[in-house]
Amino acid sequence: MQKRWFQTLIALILVFLLIILVKEANFIFSPIFQLVGAVALPVIGAGLLFYITRPLMHLLEKMKLHRLLAIMIIFILLIVAMFVAARYIFPSLQSQFSKLVSNIPGWISTLEGLIEYWQDNQRSIPDEVNEAINHIRSNLQSYIQSTMSFIFGFIGEFISIMFAMVLIPFFLFFMLKDGEKFVPFITQFFEKKKADNIRSLFYKIDEALTSYIQGQIIVALCIGTLLYVGYSIIGLHYALTLAIFGLVINVIPFIGPYIAVTPAIIVGFFQDPLMPVWVAVITVIAQQIEGNLVSPNVMGKALHLHPLTVITVVLAAGSIAGFLGMLFAIPLYAVVKTIISHFYQTYQDAQKNDEDALI
Repeated sequence: MQKRWFQTLIALILVFLLIILVKEANFIFSPIFQLVGAVALPVIGAGLLFYITRPLMHLLEKMKLHRLLAIMIIFILLIVAMFVAARYIFPSLQSQFSKLVSNIPGWISTLEGLIEYWQDNQRSIPDEVNEAINHIRSNLQSYIQSTMSFIFGFIGEFISIMFAMVLIPFFLFFMLKDGEKFVPFITQFFEKKKADNIRSLFYKIDEALTSYIQGQIIVALCIGTLLYVGYSIIGLHYALTLAIFGLVINVIPFIGPYIAVTPAIIVGFFQDPLMPVWVAVITVIAQQIEGNLVSPNVMGKALHLHPLTVITVVLAAGSIAGFLGMLFAIPLYAVVKTIISHFYQTYQDAQKNDEDALI
């Protein structure tokens, strides 16, 4: 037991020394990180499309189509989808978003006027409440600016992703064409037993990512569609813009729905005092349909993570890397968890059989 603790302590010391060395040798690793960062977005974007389109490719192959022909059909469908979005969705989205931004100064003035009117017509407000209201009123502009900076920051990140999409088709093509050759290429350098172990690890990682990515995207699309239909029924202004915002933000587990409904409630309040109630009703209905019908069927094989773990990971990633961190925190955590669980299980099996526990 003492020997094991000693080995663990030495391992931790070596890890910390490695971190210190990496920090001190930043001039060496900085160009590498810049290179990885430049390639990361196209690779991640292509990876997402890979997990979305791979089932269709396998379906077309089952229909006796050659893989290259199946990939060409997938690319044609993607081009058609982009054309439809550019032709019918983006113009309306741009128009609604421009109108939304132009109305914000008027909303701020209206809100300040309501606060001032309420204060002037109240006679028994405690001083503490008055101070709090005055503080909110004096900082209202900064609150709105902070909210808008978050929205515009999200839009900026989205635009940078759009620029990176130029390289995505090239990565996607080779992922679809040669993706199945990656694991055999890695395992060829190991003996059979260890190669089988590594192959099992990659299979677990692929299964976890497939379940999560496909499930989250399908769920987000369903939520976005339900929100758009509901917002249109109640006559909420900027329904398409708010629904697409909800679609994107709902990809973030647990926290996403609460962030997504906030702009809709604010817009509804300035449109009609009762509109936020209808927005809340639409949101609850959409979440109930998603939680009881969509998620149980779509996310049946998805990650079994405790809600507290998900919230902690998402918040930590958001504070470190912003929106993109919140977006990719859970799949990255799932991959790390899968790797650690696999090697821990391998270690336990090796201890029983008195074998090498590395892989």
